[in-house]
Amino acid sequence: MELKLLNDQGQAASDVAAPDTIFGRDYNEALIHQVVVAYQANARSGNSKQKNREEVHHTTKKPWRQKGTGRARAGMSSSPLWRGGGRIFPNSPDQNYSHKVNKKMYRAGLCSILSQLAREGRISVIEEISLEAPKTKLLSSKLKEMGLLESVLIIADTIDENLALASRNLPHVLIVEPRHADPVSLVFYKKIVITKAALAKIEEMLA
Repeated sequence: MELKLLNDQGQAASDVAAPDTIFGRDYNEALIHQVVVAYQANARSGNSKQKNREEVHHTTKKPWRQKGTGRARAGMSSSPLWRGGGRIFPNSPDQNYSHKVNKKMYRAGLCSILSQLAREGRISVIEEISLEAPKTKLLSSKLKEMGLLESVLIIADTIDENLALASRNLPHVLIVEPRHADPVSLVFYKKIVITKAALAKIEEMLA
């Protein structure tokens, strides 16, 4: 698999060889879906709390007599059938939403995503990315010259303070290290830009 090496103007200067074991795999939609859902579920915190009919604050008085009213029988207003009543199976704060995904499946899912992005031409390589000062304007102008300001995920080998501070105010730009490149971000952003050093780290991680 060949990836395009972009210059400072966003033009393809040459090609970079990428291993087919990572960027040349078949598209596995079921595996990608499982990996993305598991990643989002594992990031979910179980902090929701609902009350059962014992915990809701209602009177225990019988709303009306048992017979003769023409209405259905009712024992108390905390019944789950009533509006404002307790839940039958309430959520608890210690609820676990995590999904188990093996490391081999997770790596295979990432490789399948990267392979599909490479086939669609959404992955590019650059030599490096750095800034002289922590200025958002500098990074914005640099990405604008390369035509990457719309929606881009930049995977850099190292992120210094200037780059981190300059990128955090750009809503459609995310800069991460290779170990933090998650499947949700890879699917979400329209363009993926990888530095040469970060590409070598990705090959080492997913080999």
